[in-house]
Amino acid sequence: MIEELRTAPALSRLTEVQLERVARHASSISLEEGQPLFSQGDKAERFFLLLKGQVRLFRLSPDGTEKVIEIVAPGQTFAEALMFLNAPRYPVGATALCPTALIGIDARDFSGMLRDSVDTCFLLLGDLSQRLRALIGEIDNLTLHTATSRVAGYLLMKLPEGCKALHLNVRKGVLASRLSVQPATFSRVVKNLIDQGIIEVHGNHVTILDQTALEAIADVGRSREIGLMPCASAAQSIRNE
Repeated sequence: MIEELRTAPALSRLTEVQLERVARHASSISLEEGQPLFSQGDKAERFFLLLKGQVRLFRLSPDGTEKVIEIVAPGQTFAEALMFLNAPRYPVGATALCPTALIGIDARDFSGMLRDSVDTCFLLLGDLSQRLRALIGEIDNLTLHTATSRVAGYLLMKLPEGCKALHLNVRKGVLASRLSVQPATFSRVVKNLIDQGIIEVHGNHVTILDQTALEAIADVGRSREIGLMPCASAAQSIRNE
């Protein structure tokens, strides 16, 4: 488990002694597609490292409408900021999008370890600050960019470096919610990009025919400047609902 913990940027700089302590209080978790990890409002006793698969983080409105907040990828940790609160509860729900493996880390013990090491505490706060910066950028993106711009930006974000083709492994409805557009709007945007000769779609395979035009639509330079769109190093794939 220690080697798996090292894969997380937020944990990679822990000492061997610290990693051993985290591993002693951690647990391995396996989920099937559609199985919940926790519900919105549950007590936040653990935070998590995703080893494989995908986890959808979402909020439910009072009328039951679901908004996807984030799609967690392998190597990412999530819910660790809650350990700094008194009696925290998860502000979102979490469900596996496919067969998934995680490590659940004891938040109380981890926070106790942070009290013993100011340096480790600052390392974790630095990682959380970077995520906050990205979230601020996303708010900017959602308020100032059109649906077409958001879809174009997402395609560019998932495009492997040096490639002209990609696969997306998120169902259309989930991806549309993540981009704050309706599924019908998402489909219409994709069709318009196809009709303009900017992209080509065959099943799960997307080919970028005119990257310059797609970048102009996405305003990709500005988005990367505010930290919204990190470069992707591996191909992703899309499935329709």
